[in-house]
Amino acid sequence: MAEKIQKLKGTADITPEHSYKWQYVESVLRDVAKRFGYREIRVPTFERTELFLRGIGDTTDVVQKEMYTFLDKSNRSVTLRPEGTASVVRAFIENSLYAGNLPFKTYYIVPNFRYEKPQAGRLREHHQFGIECFGTAEPEADAEVIAVADTFLKKLGVSGITARLNSLGCPQCRKRYQEALKNYFESRKSDLCPTCLERLDKNPMRILDCKSPICAAIAKNAPKTIDYLCDDCTKHFESVLNCLIDLRVKFEVDPTIVRGLDYYNRTVFEFVTDAIGAQGTVCGGGRYDNLVESLGGPKTPALGFGCGLERLLLTMEASNAKMPDPPAPDIFIAAIGPGAQQAARKLCHELRLNGVSAEYDLCSRGVKLQIRHADRLGAKYKLVIGEDELESGIGKIEDMSSSRAVNANITVDSITRVVKGHI
Repeated sequence: MAEKIQKLKGTADITPEHSYKWQYVESVLRDVAKRFGYREIRVPTFERTELFLRGIGDTTDVVQKEMYTFLDKSNRSVTLRPEGTASVVRAFIENSLYAGNLPFKTYYIVPNFRYEKPQAGRLREHHQFGIECFGTAEPEADAEVIAVADTFLKKLGVSGITARLNSLGCPQCRKRYQEALKNYFESRKSDLCPTCLERLDKNPMRILDCKSPICAAIAKNAPKTIDYLCDDCTKHFESVLNCLIDLRVKFEVDPTIVRGLDYYNRTVFEFVTDAIGAQGTVCGGGRYDNLVESLGGPKTPALGFGCGLERLLLTMEASNAKMPDPPAPDIFIAAIGPGAQQAARKLCHELRLNGVSAEYDLCSRGVKLQIRHADRLGAKYKLVIGEDELESGIGKIEDMSSSRAVNANITVDSITRVVKGHI
């Protein structure tokens, strides 16, 4: 026997007994996005590495430690997509979507790739639902984007989630804040980890995102962004909060939120839960008003969020959120003898074309084993066809849950009426 080849660490197989849950969640996400006016975009799985270096920021953990980067056969540096926004911005520019009707509102459901330590709900290949909104700087847009997340989380029955907001301000605000941060951390630099010592000169805000317990304890008392906002940014943030109150979205202001990517400005937010162990972010995002221009497009305000599906599903499970039942055949047609097998084959095909989920035996089993197989599939109805049924043209369709049966013509129309509850 050949040696088994196993999946790589940090990846997962989503088998049929679980994939229907993913399909349900994705259908809810698509429905909510559609109701808010967001249309789907699909972008490549890999991009030129430069896109993420410029878009995400070379001082972030994603770029420094977590990207899957390689040289292709033309010796070009290529990276598997670590997050969705940079690719969508590139597509927005390359396809001149800024020349159309604004705001341009789009969503995506994509796999992303990060080389990090696998943990609950966070794999090296993980899946993300995200939305992006281009072409408006109004606080109304910030509130709407947050409301999209709030809406689908409620619709999915997720509990124990808190929406937390902060503002990073504009470049002028950030400059003053960076100076205050640097002064604060300079006085404590002897206790910082080697990575944060490098960040001190390049981007001290990244120290706030460090996972080292010592750095995290130091950062706890660091200056807060909200105390360094200019008048315009203060007014913008207050307007966002007022809009959320109008939309009945509950939130908390949390001055410690900075997000892990460099492109954010002004409003940033996270939907946080402790339902699956250590407190974690289920959904997060914010404004990135300068990213389109920094990647070669026209100056275009923009914002969005990303939501990890693995973590979302774990949170739903911890919340005892209602899930649909697994898919099951409407009817299983068991056959006794070659003539009945041919009839079952034809009937199932015609029923499937008529919108009925129908199954029959493909393994030459006896009728008892066929019925057992139907039960394992969870079939709602069963119909056994033998010589008598073929001769009379009438069969007994049995409800598998109640054992109640009804006689019906062995025709597509009659069977469809029974399994659809019309008899």
